[in-house]
Amino acid sequence: MYDPAYSPLLTDLYELTMMAGYFEKKMHEKNAVFDLFFRKTPFEGSYAVFAGLEPALTYLSRLRFSPEDLRYLAGLGIFRSAFLNYLANFRFRCRVTAPPEGTVVFANEPLLTVEGHLGEAQLVESALLNLINFQTLVATKAARIRSVAGHAEVLEFGLRRAHGPDGSLGAARAACVGGVRSTSNVWAGRLFGIPVRGTHAHSWIMSFPDELDAFRAYADCFPDSCILLIDTYDTLKSGLPNALIVAQELRAKGHELVGVRLDSGDLAYLSKKVRESFDGAGYPEVKIVASSELDESIIESIRNEGGRVDIYGVGTKLATCAGEGGGALGGVYKLVRIGDEPKLKVTSDLTKATLPDRKKVLRVIGTEGRFEMDILCLEHEQPAPGDTVFNPVNPEETKRIPGGVRFEEIRRTVMENGEVVLPLPPLTACADLCQDQLNRLPEGSLRLKNPHRYKVSMSRGIHDLRSRLIAACRERFFNNRL
Repeated sequence: MYDPAYSPLLTDLYELTMMAGYFEKKMHEKNAVFDLFFRKTPFEGSYAVFAGLEPALTYLSRLRFSPEDLRYLAGLGIFRSAFLNYLANFRFRCRVTAPPEGTVVFANEPLLTVEGHLGEAQLVESALLNLINFQTLVATKAARIRSVAGHAEVLEFGLRRAHGPDGSLGAARAACVGGVRSTSNVWAGRLFGIPVRGTHAHSWIMSFPDELDAFRAYADCFPDSCILLIDTYDTLKSGLPNALIVAQELRAKGHELVGVRLDSGDLAYLSKKVRESFDGAGYPEVKIVASSELDESIIESIRNEGGRVDIYGVGTKLATCAGEGGGALGGVYKLVRIGDEPKLKVTSDLTKATLPDRKKVLRVIGTEGRFEMDILCLEHEQPAPGDTVFNPVNPEETKRIPGGVRFEEIRRTVMENGEVVLPLPPLTACADLCQDQLNRLPEGSLRLKNPHRYKVSMSRGIHDLRSRLIAACRERFFNNRL
């Protein structure tokens, strides 16, 4: 298992200056609650897939300041010695609440909640956002790709285009959570137990006198795992006929050609022609692998045009989360309670106003096991069928909870006093959970264009509390200006 030793300096400077300020004002041990959430669903879709929890918990449980860290901070000339002495004995002792990785999640609902001493909970903001934002984004992209691939296998091929070595590992791991269960990245395969897959590059073909010699040499080296790249010169006039020759030669020696790969051209058309040729020659088991800047839209197009691809290798656009509405998740980390006081951010833009206090996230499940909606409620509330709930972004928009449903709390305490308290499942179990949850979304939720918008509502308790806090904030603001 990947065992990162993330530095406590993996943070924005303002986390440390705020922490030092809390320490100076003797506020650092006040109890505080922070929610980590995102406001807008990525890729203009209807859902996201939660990922990054295990690396986040590993980071939190091992958070320590070394003497070298403290010397560096002292050298900045902005921190007093008493605060640095406090950091020398620092341990993260908060409670963390989160859903399992692979859970389908939605905008405006808390993913992680961190509760404990204010200084500790503040320090970890940047690192948690870094870990959760990226892996959740990749897992979501992977789930979108997996959802349109049908029965075809999908491989993660993004190492060379990922954002650095750590980005490549995080992308391979998160892609597995989202349902892309194999990778070309050998390091990720070893660390995470993900099956590794690969063929050869065009340079292999070009290193030999001709294409047939290259194919024969590769088949000789790997007679039981041979996949040939057939588009180096001409897919249909050269690569395909030569691959058929090698398939015959392998069979004569008691082996079978595993597959061929297409890395350019009209993949839908070429895959149909290649399939016809191999089937006609008596090789229906030969797999057709397609790569070349694929994403969910291109894969959907290939399938709609009758393409015969068995395996999609998806690299750049998965590892970098390219595409409309991609690039970054935009998760935020906001204070929702300090001491006995619920807190919220008030803004003229209601889409950026936060939801105060400790919360539960309840999933409303219909009689056939389908997800109907999510409800955010205060920790002691228990909504019931028939209750009115409110749109968090537009509270004037209301809805009644339908009858005949049950409620399931999707989050649980995963860390207590800085220690992980629940066993964390393997990535395959996270991927299974993701697939099950995607299958239970309302009809139309998986569409790439104009998907069904899943409802996330807030309870009467949160609605009324937020309204009171907003009114109180505005009253103080205007009174202070008079």
